[in-house]
Amino acid sequence: MLLTGKTAVVTGGSRGIGLAIVKRFLEEGANVALCGSREETAQKAVKAILAENPEAPVMGIWPNVADEAALEAAFREVAEHFGGLDIVCNNAGISHSMPLDSYTPEQLDQIVDVNIKGVFNGCQAASRVLGAGGVIINTSSMVAKMGQQSGVGYPMSKFAVNGLTVSLARELGPQGIRVNAVAPGVTATDMVAALPEEMIKPIADAIPLRRVGQPEDVANAFVFLASDLASYVTGEVLAVDGGMTV
Repeated sequence: MLLTGKTAVVTGGSRGIGLAIVKRFLEEGANVALCGSREETAQKAVKAILAENPEAPVMGIWPNVADEAALEAAFREVAEHFGGLDIVCNNAGISHSMPLDSYTPEQLDQIVDVNIKGVFNGCQAASRVLGAGGVIINTSSMVAKMGQQSGVGYPMSKFAVNGLTVSLARELGPQGIRVNAVAPGVTATDMVAALPEEMIKPIADAIPLRRVGQPEDVANAFVFLASDLASYVTGEVLAVDGGMTV
């Protein structure tokens, strides 16, 4: 039970990798606030967790991640509810796949608001609520090293996440707050899992470990970085991609 006595917030926690993080944190003994983009998605995810384990110490929140004041208020609500806040996972994110000449200003603003400002705001709010020993973990991506052929806004945003992570590790370290990131590779979230086998196989064959990652693979990295096992780890962008960026 690596996280016993800890309280965590996970943004983008209602599905995919975020939901896997929530479940693994609960399994490791943490209290968890699951942050969804809307009340209905957050509450639906919490309800599903409680159906499996009625005693799970989980609550739902749904602040707008593009609004720092709303995030800070939500984090303080979580701290009051559970008696403190120790871990903030800035996992919420969106992606686009359109080519450069098809991007609209509104689409770029959407990526920036969620993937860059949302992470920045989460870090800023966390810095005001976490005490010494606090942990911030941001979700990056393998495309922050490799780029991608279309949808340039997404890798752009993840390069920014890496810059935030490394810089804030230096800035917040003297306060006793560790800041790290996890960079997943191709992961079997809803979108990937829905692909037919003939599309999945060539993707998996291009990965050195010859398989697509599972959300739990990524969540396990979050558990490590959140735990005291990583007490001397900060400023790290941990690749969980089966060797794609080696």
